[in-house]
Amino acid sequence: MGSVIGDLLPLAVGVAVSPIPIIAAILMLLSKRAGSTSVGFALGWILGIVVATVIFVLLSSKLGDSEGDPSATVSWIKLALGVLLLAFGVKQWRGRGGEHETPKWMQAIDDMTAAKGLGLGFALAAINPKNLMMCIAAGISIGSASLGSGEVVVAVLVFTVIAASTVCVPVIGYLVAAERLRGPLAKLKVWLQDNNATVMSVLILVIGVVLIGKGIGGL
Repeated sequence: MGSVIGDLLPLAVGVAVSPIPIIAAILMLLSKRAGSTSVGFALGWILGIVVATVIFVLLSSKLGDSEGDPSATVSWIKLALGVLLLAFGVKQWRGRGGEHETPKWMQAIDDMTAAKGLGLGFALAAINPKNLMMCIAAGISIGSASLGSGEVVVAVLVFTVIAASTVCVPVIGYLVAAERLRGPLAKLKVWLQDNNATVMSVLILVIGVVLIGKGIGGL
């Protein structure tokens, strides 16, 4: 169990530090429907992480060997995910200095409803390729480790709590002390927008290398 949690921590941090959902959450907290839209977004973000991770927990649950060690298939999957993340990271690093147009969905956040916020949160967690790859890696790490049902639930819960924290904490904090957090959130949004590509590319490169190392180590 401990080794599985160790494998999950960098992946969970990788999802948590992803700047785009954090920026989206902050924009919602500064919008006209701050409370309802941001709560919907946070719920969708949590749901997306859980669904994506659990699907691959179930798919990979039979990939471990009889002694509970990961099979070669799991190692090859981790290796492939690591290579893909490295490719994403290099591409993002190369494009970090250019100007990027604000996505249309970000421009429409001010008029979003709670339902649309929920859908957006789910999509960014479960469909966005970079986050999805980290959820896949987490799912196969949990599913192939021959854990008991209770341990699987704990592992998914730990991964989800850490991965969702950077979106959920600002939302909860804003609901408790809205006026006090407006200024800091606005400054954080500007910093993330300015450093989005650099933060994410470095993070993806590090996680890609970790996954490649894990994959090679299991072959």
